[in-house]
Amino acid sequence: MAVLLFSGVAAAADQPNILFIMSDDHAYNALSCYGSKINQTPNLDRIAKEGMRFDNCMVTNSICGPCRAVILTGKFSHKNGFVDNHSRFNGKQLTYPKLLQKAGYQTAVVGKWHLVSDPTGFDYWEVLQGQGPYYNPTMLSNTGKHKHTGYTTDIITDLALNWLKESRDPNKPFLLVYQHKAPHRNWQPGPKYLNMYDGETIPEPDTLFDDYENRATPASEQEMTIANHMNANDLKLTQPGGLTKEQLAAWNAAYEPKNKAFQEADLKGDDLVRWKYQRYIKDYLRCVAAVDDNVGRVLDYLDENGLAENTIVVYTSDQSFYLGEHGWYDKRWMYEESFRTPLMVRWPEKIKAGTTNDALVMNLDFAETFLNAAGVEIPAEMQGRSFLPMLEGKTIPDWRKSVYYHYYEYPQPHRVAPHYGVRTDRYKLIHFYKTDEWELFDLEKDPKELKSVYDDSKYAEVQNVMKSELKKLRKQYEDDGTVVQFDKDGNVKSS
Repeated sequence: MAVLLFSGVAAAADQPNILFIMSDDHAYNALSCYGSKINQTPNLDRIAKEGMRFDNCMVTNSICGPCRAVILTGKFSHKNGFVDNHSRFNGKQLTYPKLLQKAGYQTAVVGKWHLVSDPTGFDYWEVLQGQGPYYNPTMLSNTGKHKHTGYTTDIITDLALNWLKESRDPNKPFLLVYQHKAPHRNWQPGPKYLNMYDGETIPEPDTLFDDYENRATPASEQEMTIANHMNANDLKLTQPGGLTKEQLAAWNAAYEPKNKAFQEADLKGDDLVRWKYQRYIKDYLRCVAAVDDNVGRVLDYLDENGLAENTIVVYTSDQSFYLGEHGWYDKRWMYEESFRTPLMVRWPEKIKAGTTNDALVMNLDFAETFLNAAGVEIPAEMQGRSFLPMLEGKTIPDWRKSVYYHYYEYPQPHRVAPHYGVRTDRYKLIHFYKTDEWELFDLEKDPKELKSVYDDSKYAEVQNVMKSELKKLRKQYEDDGTVVQFDKDGNVKSS
């Protein structure tokens, strides 16, 4: 249960602006501030260098739409009703933008939305339809549909900057939710990035050829391997649709020579997998580079217009992503590569530059932290906690020692079995409840989670402790296997 930290609203002059930047499927392993060995992200690194980097930020349900619903509501999927990407968000329920709006904030969202229903709680919105394309998107707004020509990452940034420059009231604090489609599948680079990394060999993860031994059966039954499950569109062996004549000409000039060389090589076996990895990872990193450059444009605007000092800048991803680890792409699992997500926060007025934090925070906590920073009362129905004191360099003595996770979507896409689990600073227990299989990992000895020790007698006591903790968290978050239902007015019908 959330704690009410403030009983009123702070004076407008004391309320910080909030710029919430979220990309889609940006792995922490593809950020140089997190030690990436495969790319550089100088603009995103600025947020970490000038603020705080969180090294243990976890998600509650590693998939696009549900993560967005959790962030908006401060509630787990079973409590906000959006459990998988087939769901529809009930926009009548309580969200942090609505509360900030009532507290005098101007609110706006631009970019990816992916919640089916129209945004609520925003004075201005212009969002992609569904996933949206990488080029020439038609976007939905509170003034109708707008057709844009260009690269979507650039367009989303243009819209964000236009709102900051032309539409906001400078006498009010603002919340700008600025959300990128990139680097989501199928990783189409923009015109400026089509030949980036050509001639280079990106290092492979050492688990690219994982055999999935010593784990429960779901790890080997999934359908998300680079070797077997990427299609011709993913690998850019076919032309994308929806491009202008000029865009298509640039695309073909970049990919046709590379595709010809691939066809002539007639690769087989591991060599073919390695080629697929290189094609995938280079396209993915090209998309990341566009995000990095565009975030830099927005940071520059804040700096140049005297807004940086009292603006909370947050960068995160809806979840992390597999960059060939375990031979995979996509997300969904409670394994580290998709469970942990990047989180960097800059707020010069409060945060000491260049600091790091290893507390177990979650995307469940974002709404509460934003409300706390604005001096707005945190509703009791929200299930996360504000980590504002951590941003100010303080410790929270009774902060959580474990985090809870629950993934639902099955069988398609990717056949990742539903599971829930608990993670502490050292151990992780996962229950695949449809088949009643368990995994237990010692993250200190096995950080890549290659061998479950669930059946190892030496871990019997650990297993019992972790099962007790899992039971406690399921009770705390009221997850009894049912999902909340709403009536037409947004009121809870049953749970």
